Amino acid sequence: MPDRTVLRPPAEEAYAKELEAIQAADQHPKPTNWALSPWAAVTYIMGGKLEDGTAIEPKYYGSRRLIEVAVATLATDRALLLTGIPGTAKTWVSEHLAAAISGTSRLLVQGTAGLSEEALRYGWNYARLIAEGPSEKALVPSPVMLAMREGKVARVEELTRIPSDVQDALITVLSEKILPIPELNTDVQARQGFNIIATANDRDKGINELSSALRRRFNTVVMPLPASLEEEVTIVKNRVAQIGSSLELPPTSAPIEEIRRLVTIFRELRNGKTEDGRRKLKSPSSTLSTAEAISTISSGQALAIHFGDGEARAADIAGSLIGAVIKDPVQDKTAWLEYLETVVKERDGWGDLYEACKALME
Repeated sequence: MPDRTVLRPPAEEAYAKELEAIQAADQHPKPTNWALSPWAAVTYIMGGKLEDGTAIEPKYYGSRRLIEVAVATLATDRALLLTGIPGTAKTWVSEHLAAAISGTSRLLVQGTAGLSEEALRYGWNYARLIAEGPSEKALVPSPVMLAMREGKVARVEELTRIPSDVQDALITVLSEKILPIPELNTDVQARQGFNIIATANDRDKGINELSSALRRRFNTVVMPLPASLEEEVTIVKNRVAQIGSSLELPPTSAPIEEIRRLVTIFRELRNGKTEDGRRKLKSPSSTLSTAEAISTISSGQALAIHFGDGEARAADIAGSLIGAVIKDPVQDKTAWLEYLETVVKERDGWGDLYEACKALME
């Protein structure tokens, strides 16, 4: 049982019962050191019903073929790179893939602009290094090194946030499946089952392009935005319910009508046109991703519960909505005000949202 006092348990703990049920029912061939077969891993991600009647909750709403390609890649010696704009479930999918394949999603390197090469290779316990000199006991393995030793999947988040010279520390690991330790005149050789899942996006500032040598070591899978309004509404509704459960927020505090209205706004501004295609719109600089829609609804929930009547309404969501849209105070504000006056104001049943947003803009 996952600890309910933990805000966000890792996937292998939050979905432990599902993973156990799938593992018990899994009759398909497994690659060495895999906890589940490729078929079972895809079933865990996409959801379904097992032969014993156990229902598996979908973790990803989208193309099954895309997930099959990702899992098949990890069954080869090619690493997997998940790309797409922010909020397309890259991190979510990588976590669940690692949990399904290796039984743990915790072998994680979080990419940042200040990440050092040691975070990808290994570091040292300097007190022990000074006292004893270079030794196996003084070595501090990185998550990548641990994954190599144990034949598991390591995750590298926000790969393009990492400086280019540090990124290239992965080339030897991915091509030769070996990590040299010259200080000890030895190396770590990857065991079967080892692989890397990296995520990257091309919309954030501070991006470091991958070298062609490194990019060739990855099979790239592009994570698309939800194809339809209904699909995106379903994703937001389910994730809001999951987050609300961990934060002890009642599910009734996020009505489906408000979720649908918010997702419609995000999709229209993101696509530069209304859902019916009749009116062209200015798009703001913000990505207005599905993840941001989830965050906006969750903020409205909290506001309604603690300072309202317990049910998120237009007045509760308006503040977070404006903050999500207006990242650039000039360009984005102009686009938002135009949308507010030409779409929100004119749309039947949206008068409450229009008034709430106008009040906050004054």
